This record gives sequence, structure tokens and C-alpha cells, in this order.
Amino acid sequence: MKRVLALLLFISIFSSSELVKAENPEEPVLTTEAAILMDMQSGAVLYGKNEEAKMYPASLTKIATAIYAMETANMDDQVTVTDEIEKIDGTRVYLNPGEQVTLRKLIQGMLINSGNDAALAIAIHLDGSKDKYTKSINDFLESRIGVKDTHFVNPHGLYDDNHYTTAKDMGLILNYAMKNPEFREIFGTKEMEWDGESWDTTIHSHHRMLKGEIPYEAVTGGKTGFVDQSKQTLATTAENGKIKLTAILLKSEFKREIYEDTKKLFEFGFANFKSVQVRKGEQFKSGKLKYKAGEDLYMTEPIQQSKRVIDEGGTLRVENGSGKTIQTVELKPLIEKKPEVKKTSEKPEQSGILSLNALFGFGLLIMASAMWVLNRKQKKHRRFRSR
Repeated sequence: MKRVLALLLFISIFSSSELVKAENPEEPVLTTEAAILMDMQSGAVLYGKNEEAKMYPASLTKIATAIYAMETANMDDQVTVTDEIEKIDGTRVYLNPGEQVTLRKLIQGMLINSGNDAALAIAIHLDGSKDKYTKSINDFLESRIGVKDTHFVNPHGLYDDNHYTTAKDMGLILNYAMKNPEFREIFGTKEMEWDGESWDTTIHSHHRMLKGEIPYEAVTGGKTGFVDQSKQTLATTAENGKIKLTAILLKSEFKREIYEDTKKLFEFGFANFKSVQVRKGEQFKSGKLKYKAGEDLYMTEPIQQSKRVIDEGGTLRVENGSGKTIQTVELKPLIEKKPEVKKTSEKPEQSGILSLNALFGFGLLIMASAMWVLNRKQKKHRRFRSR
């Protein structure tokens, strides 16, 4: 009997610990200094480590340059490369001053091969100079995307003490850019033929997971970065049919470690979360209060246990089994229309007709009475004369 009781106690303790583990999935331990994992569609933050700390992005800057160019210019624009590109350091696609290249091709060379000369050529084409580009890109990122802790002074990410961002802001920028079909296509390109005036070759993505050097089938796009001050930086997107994920990692000492950390984040996200689409007008209820979604949106929910809580202000909180908030969504109050009472024109018209009929009948009665009185007077008058 004692052995049976001990066995039952062990099973009970083991089951309870497994339940707690399911409700509170263990977050990955990373060596990278700052990181964030986000649901690409809902924007929910699924994991964060120093995600709001000021960091140097290196070539992840080119993600911002690309989406800024795509939304403010024509991809088929012919760009004339200026002399400034000869002074650029780092990775290049070897443009020549005076060379004519389409904006699309420059963006491809910038994102796929990380060409700093292509990035500078884009900035000068868009705004006339690097200084004007600086003001324009920061205005764009703040007003269009909503970043709060980012300031860029160049289009390529070469080190400058005043050129910084955060993992969270870079996640917001990449999520925004991934809504653009042309950006998604280029961001996920592994290789392309490059035919330039001085460089005829095949350019390849530098992202090891994207091009298959580090196998991970779920990866859909990626961008690498490195300068001495930023160390290794990495932006990667992945999806598994249930959720689309964005991972930003900033300042890792070694390439091997930053890819291992990225893989840890994706495995954590895929194992524990799913994305749910909510259509505009979909209703939610909290007690006697009713709310609706004001627009089409996505919500991130835990796979194991999920709870939706709505406060009186209409804020919907998605919580996991332990009560941790995964995402908040602002809803609109549902105002139910009262049944309309149809007002027909029959009654007023009928009442008008009845009034007219009554008046006409009353007039006829007066006329008949008057004729009757007149007729009696005439009879009296005739009888009086006959006497």
C-alpha cells in the first residue's frame, strides 16, 4: 500500500510540474546581447532581451533604406550613379560613376549582396544628398512606422555614434517592410545574376540560414550585418503555416552563436504560439457589454492555454495559462440599433381624407338643413296667401 501511495504521489507531482511547464514555456537563453521575437502579422512581442536598449544595427539599416525607397519612388526609375560612391567603404556591387541602373536593381544589390555603394546611390537619388536623406529617413520611420528610439545618419549602416536603433524598432521596421510584396521577394532571394559595367557575376545572400548553409526550412528571408562596434547583427523571418515570425538579434560575438540564437527563438515561437485572424466587425462579449473589431487584424494566442479578457474600456487582452499578457487589442463598442418603427404615409393621408370627408358631410348637412328650412317657409307662405 505504501508503494502504491508513493507511486501515486510521484505521478501527481510529475503531472503538476508538466502542467506548469506547459502553461509557462521556458524562454530560450541567448548569448546575443539584444534580441526580440515578434509575430510578424500582429506585432505581438513573444520574447525580448534588452529589446529597447540602444544598439548599432550595421547593415540591417538597409532594410529601412529599401522600404523607404519602395514607398517614395518608382522601382523602374533610372538612377545615375554619382561620384560619391567611389568613397564608400565595405561591401560593394562595384558601381561606376555615371552608370545607369534601375532603382529595383540597386535595392537588389543592396539587400542581397549588402552593397554599400548601392545604398548610397539610392539615398542620393531619393533626396539629392546624404544629409537630406538623413532627415527624410528618420521622418519616414517615425511617422509611417512609429519607431521611437531610432536615428539613422546614413543608408548603409557603417558605424557612426549617432546611428543607432533598438531590437524592438528594427522588428517594427521589418514587420512593416514585409507587408510590401516586392520587398518580401527581394528579402527572400538567395541569389541573382548581376550584370554591371564593371562587375558581371552571381551575387548571393550572406544569410546562412536563407541560402541553406545552416538548414532551417521555415526561413523566408534574412539580412546580415557587421561592423566592429555592432558585432554580428541578424534579421530573419520564418513561418510554419500557423504563425509568421520576425527575429532581430543585435551584437553577438560570433556568427555561429547568432544563428543558434535565431534558431532557438524560432523553435520557441513555433512550439508555443499561433496567429488568429479577426475580421472587421467580429463581435466580442464581456458580461453585458459587447464590442467589435474596428478593422481586420491578427491576434497571437498561446497554443496550450489561452484566455481573452476584455475590460470596460474595450481593451482585449490575450493571456496564457498563467495570466501573462501576450497581446492587447483595442476594440470598439458595439452599438445595437433599435428596431425601426416603419412610419407609413397611410395614416396621415387617411386622417386628412377623413377630415375632408367629415367637413364635406357637415357642409352637406348644413345645406340640407337650410333647404329644409327654406322649403317650410315657402309652404307657409303659400298657405298664408291661399287664405
